[in-house]
Amino acid sequence: MIVVSLALILVAAVLLVFGLAGGSSPLLVVSIGASLLAAVALVVGARQAAAGRASASRETAASDSGIPAQHIPPTTASGDSGWRQPPGPPVGPEAGDGAAEAYDDEPAAQEITPEQAVRLAQLSDEVRVVDGRPRFHLVECPHLVGREHEPLRAAEAVELGFSPCAHCTPGTTLLSQSGLR
Repeated sequence: MIVVSLALILVAAVLLVFGLAGGSSPLLVVSIGASLLAAVALVVGARQAAAGRASASRETAASDSGIPAQHIPPTTASGDSGWRQPPGPPVGPEAGDGAAEAYDDEPAAQEITPEQAVRLAQLSDEVRVVDGRPRFHLVECPHLVGREHEPLRAAEAVELGFSPCAHCTPGTTLLSQSGLR
């Protein structure tokens, strides 16, 4: 549609020049008509493009089941502050040979529906995570006592693949506080 509107604009400009040069009212009227058609073609083209983007967005959302895809950042133990290891067994030299026993004390994951997970992924409330552990927690969770933890937005925690702790139930707590339950 963009090509059609550009062609109509070109035709309108040519007719305008000839209409003004020759003093022909019919050419000026046709030039105005071509300009109007070009505007209509641009609007139709823009709406079709927007509908195509919306359709593609809906198809992508449907194929993802509404749950954001897990993003796992690169994991290199650099020792810098702010380094987050995604959930899963520890990696790097600090993992040791006993990596399987590392999560014996890990609380279970809170059961939430896919719809709740989608709503949780929209929240900017702060939760706490422990590097390399699969759960996110509320700041008052007893599981955090004695462990280094860092703040993270709930949406980012979900995006990174963390799941809510069954002990402090941040999923339902944050959803009920936000009114998105």
